[in-house]
Amino acid sequence: MSDVIVVGAGVVGAACAYYAARAGLDVTVVDRGPVAGGTTGSGEGNVLVSDKEPGPELELAVLSNRLWRSLAERHDRRAGAGRHGGFEFEPKGGLVVAETGEIQRALVELAGKQGLEHSLVSESELRDYEPNLAEGLAGGVHYPQDAQVQPMLAAARLLRDGADSFGRGTLHLRLGVSVTGFLRSGERVTGVRTSHGDVLGGAVINAAGTWGGEVAALAGVTLPVLPRRGFILVTEPLPEPLIKHKVYTAAYVTNVASDSAGLETSAVVEGTPAGTVLIGASRERVGFDRTTSVPVLARLAEQAVALFPALRDVRAIRSYCGFRPYCPDHLPVIGADPRRPGLYHACGHEGAGIGLAPATGHLLAQVLTDQAPDLDLQPFRPDRFSEESL
Repeated sequence: MSDVIVVGAGVVGAACAYYAARAGLDVTVVDRGPVAGGTTGSGEGNVLVSDKEPGPELELAVLSNRLWRSLAERHDRRAGAGRHGGFEFEPKGGLVVAETGEIQRALVELAGKQGLEHSLVSESELRDYEPNLAEGLAGGVHYPQDAQVQPMLAAARLLRDGADSFGRGTLHLRLGVSVTGFLRSGERVTGVRTSHGDVLGGAVINAAGTWGGEVAALAGVTLPVLPRRGFILVTEPLPEPLIKHKVYTAAYVTNVASDSAGLETSAVVEGTPAGTVLIGASRERVGFDRTTSVPVLARLAEQAVALFPALRDVRAIRSYCGFRPYCPDHLPVIGADPRRPGLYHACGHEGAGIGLAPATGHLLAQVLTDQAPDLDLQPFRPDRFSEESL
């Protein structure tokens, strides 16, 4: 019997397992597929603070940003993995650009409210940050805390390092195992039923990402987690870096906070250590439809070229899509479910799950070991949704 069962081997589930094991708990992770086989494997690896409105999610992002840096430094010391911390952690910073003076004023106003480290960038200073940017932009804001990780590597490293917790807790991984129901004693959750038999546990963490609502339903509770599809274009590797930071337009911040079910796109462009360029971002609620949309990919390419004209001569070699776990209020679901004792949730992070994973795991480990969490989890409580949102 485990102290904790984590349902989901994406980066959020991996972080929950890692911090629980380091806190001295015995952990079993179950997933119907491989490590990072869902949304995590379809992400860009964003570790962002710049795109968050002031409030609970920004506080969560700041804590998580600090934890990602600590994880990278710890892995460097232990494994000699070099400057990328074993999962390509890049503290590259983010540059949000404005097409007009009005948008620039709005960016400056938001930056002032966020209370984050930032630099205001005038039109004439933009090319000091990104020499290949297009002409005619009105300015921007630079956020040095923004970073990037390779999400699949990050999930795998967290699980591996959690399994090597120096005699504190243990971590066991069971892949290809589908959760089909919950074991209960009265109202209390005591484990999960799976396609490979029952697994007993003192607590169960629902870290199933976009499928978090389905897992919650197996326990008899409702979470309004919906899929929000997004596409990413990947270019051929470039011989020399073209883009230094994560660069995106102000429309990205607006789209992140939008409730629209229709298609929304905004320019998001960044390089990787492998030399490729990742191009996003799109958002639309179309269920779990994975059909490649050529018009969406064309729009993403057009927006990227508008920001970086040199990309016009660069070939796109592939595209992929994933499903962000969307909640109606744009906040993740983190913490104990009062409707079902023994059940905890760590899902609904939408497009920020990779960035917010360490803080989510860290806070839940504190709750599971009867410590006061570093942040107030009340805004993220599982039972906060009204009947209208369900």
